[in-house]
Amino acid sequence: MPSSRPVLRSWPRVTLREALRVALRVALLGALFGGAARGASAQQASAAPAAASTVSRRMPTMPLWSHRAPGALGDSTVDVPTVTPYLPPADRATGAAAVILAGGGYLRVAVDKEGIPAARWLNSLGVAAFVVQYRLGPRYHHPAMLQDAQRAVRLVRARAAGWGVDPHRVGVVGFSAGGHLASTLATHSDAGAPAGTDAVERESSRPDFTVLVYPVITMEAGVTHANSRTRLLGEHPSPELVRLLSNETQVTEGTPPAFIVASADDRTVPVENALRYFAALRAHGVAAELHVFGHGRHGFGLAPEDPVLSQWPALCAAWLRSHGWLDAAYAAPSSPPPPRP
Repeated sequence: MPSSRPVLRSWPRVTLREALRVALRVALLGALFGGAARGASAQQASAAPAAASTVSRRMPTMPLWSHRAPGALGDSTVDVPTVTPYLPPADRATGAAAVILAGGGYLRVAVDKEGIPAARWLNSLGVAAFVVQYRLGPRYHHPAMLQDAQRAVRLVRARAAGWGVDPHRVGVVGFSAGGHLASTLATHSDAGAPAGTDAVERESSRPDFTVLVYPVITMEAGVTHANSRTRLLGEHPSPELVRLLSNETQVTEGTPPAFIVASADDRTVPVENALRYFAALRAHGVAAELHVFGHGRHGFGLAPEDPVLSQWPALCAAWLRSHGWLDAAYAAPSSPPPPRP
């Protein structure tokens, strides 16, 4: 099994202002030409594969912890974060994996609309997918959601051999508020606790790549999604906490590469969220690709019925291939492991 990470394309280092200017140009071009592209034949669109569901193997849902999650307030369903693995057939598996964080404003997790369709699409690419049901507000606040996302990445790495996963190709896919959680995971990761008694906690929580779809990024009032901010941080968060969870301010040279999708006329989560994160990645020399569609109601998911928006999964697949994450470099086992945390 290869132990090295894929070689990433480097970007020239630019100032944050220059990067933001580039991002704004991208958004303007999307707004100008997105409408014209929408009128093109649907046959030219590259939608998510219709037969993706036939290549998915849904495994039993399991709790992220075999004991109580950190800070759990009880033992009911809402207190027990879980993960559901979706595995591609062994003869199609590439060894890559992705943890999926569906959106829902930190009030619910849109598993049916975003989580499962994304898992089946990833399976069609040979990528193992792990749909997470993380804890939610207002019952929980930060850091419970981040702890759940970190645990999911660690768990995939800890059980990589049994699931046919290369632990050096584990990414995260996040939608809307789940995109905020994914970018939080990308900017607040750690290397694990090598001396810990819990084998899962010894693993790194850093994703190798991120896919962010109409993501919430900042917690800055007037730009963020207000309800997501309140459910995550509470009614009156301190300025320090707001900045800590405004993930465009937390990017470093070590932040993982990102593929970002947004629409210029999103009235729920302003496109400025995506633009800010893209600009911050560019300013720190991190590989990033941004696609801003001229039109697209918030929450379009894979958009299988839209001839324009449905192009993003194919664009993302091309991006993943260009970085080597879809290389079939790991031989998957013939059968999955038993469902235990």
